[in-house]
Amino acid sequence: MAGPKEQPLPPDVIGREDATEVLRAFVLDGGLSIAFTRAFEEPEMWGLLLVDIARHAARAYSRESDYSEEEALDRILEMFSAELERPTDMGTTTPRSQKGH
Repeated sequence: MAGPKEQPLPPDVIGREDATEVLRAFVLDGGLSIAFTRAFEEPEMWGLLLVDIARHAARAYSRESDYSEEEALDRILEMFSAELERPTDMGTTTPRSQKGH
């Protein structure tokens, strides 16, 4: 049975028992399906994580498309702000214990 198309582990976490996976995200039927663990004591750390992800994505777009890193990051941040102001889908968050995990 075929499974989802997963990303490989980052090289610097291989063999590290102190590494903790905090987020998995999949595109499914045009939407987003995620699994995560709270991982941080303070919620503002998720802001740092989201900004780091946005910067990595912008760099990837600058390498793999006609967008500059700055243009890509601007577009990501514009959509982030728009989605915060007018959510297209609020989604749901189900505790793992209710999903059999």
